[in-house]
Amino acid sequence: MPRAGVHYPGTYAQLRAWFSDDAACLDYLDWLRWPDGFLCPHCGCRASWEMAGAMRRCVDCRRRVSRTAGTILQDTRTPPTVWFAAAWSLIAQKSGISALGLQRVLGLGSYQTAWAMLHRFRTAMVRPHRELLCGDVEVDEVFIGGVKAGKRGRGAAGKVLVAIAVEQRSPKGYGRTRISVISDATGQALRGFLRDHVERGSVVLTDGFKSYPVALGNDYSHRPFNVSASGQPAHVALPGVHRVSSLAKRWLLGTHQGAVNADHLQAYLNEFCFRFNRRTSRSRGMLFFRLMQLAVGAPPLTYRQIVVNPKPKHTRPTAPTGPRPQPASLTLPPAGRPWRTVTNLA
Repeated sequence: MPRAGVHYPGTYAQLRAWFSDDAACLDYLDWLRWPDGFLCPHCGCRASWEMAGAMRRCVDCRRRVSRTAGTILQDTRTPPTVWFAAAWSLIAQKSGISALGLQRVLGLGSYQTAWAMLHRFRTAMVRPHRELLCGDVEVDEVFIGGVKAGKRGRGAAGKVLVAIAVEQRSPKGYGRTRISVISDATGQALRGFLRDHVERGSVVLTDGFKSYPVALGNDYSHRPFNVSASGQPAHVALPGVHRVSSLAKRWLLGTHQGAVNADHLQAYLNEFCFRFNRRTSRSRGMLFFRLMQLAVGAPPLTYRQIVVNPKPKHTRPTAPTGPRPQPASLTLPPAGRPWRTVTNLA
């Protein structure tokens, strides 16, 4: 098991001490990516030497290998120290951080840079081949979106329909959760969600919605609860999914001020599940370690690939002249106590 102070920094002070410059960050990425030593992706050779920048040269085939190639940091112009600081800011608090907040904290030149960095981390938060939910699992579908006039309930317009599954371990305790955007509340859509996230043979607890028997079929044991006939509120029968949906909505309204585009909602829900499923971790550094582990294994994405349904541009913008500015690295020399040079505060 990874240990604080050995495999990952346990506190923010250790983070700044460990990754004081870009070279230390790149070496940590090398260790995460090649825990048994460097492995050339072209010839399989394990011998290499470091070059200037984020490059290595294979001793055998003499090819250059980027130390960030094949990761979410590929072709980035943002220094590694800024990436590491952004990762810590993303997981240090249970409320996370918004792109505008990250831009202000790290002094980034544009909102788009901060937004793209956070979104690349969000794409890496879904671990490939992760275990399915099992045991007694509560399942329900809810709407996420701002309050709008018009029809209420499952036919409401302007809102996003999501399915939520939560493991029920005890009357007051809950396990892992999965949240996914679904196209509609038909049996076919719900069946796809269940197959992707819930292990077959599990006991599924739902309300009396007519689509669930079709969605469950013979793959799951069904325990329905007729809310209208019981006279009890829905959160009494399905407390887990209602608590998770309430926390997710509160987080979206609080940290992101509800300004989450429906096309990118799934990425934000992945971030919420990543933190919720690791809420019992005693060390924020452990979450940082897991996030960086996933980041070096996730495929690279460009800004155009991240943006869903970009708005067409009617006019072509004028290309900037001269070299493009890069975000400043957090590797800085001591400032020499500049406040001591001020003689008058007035």
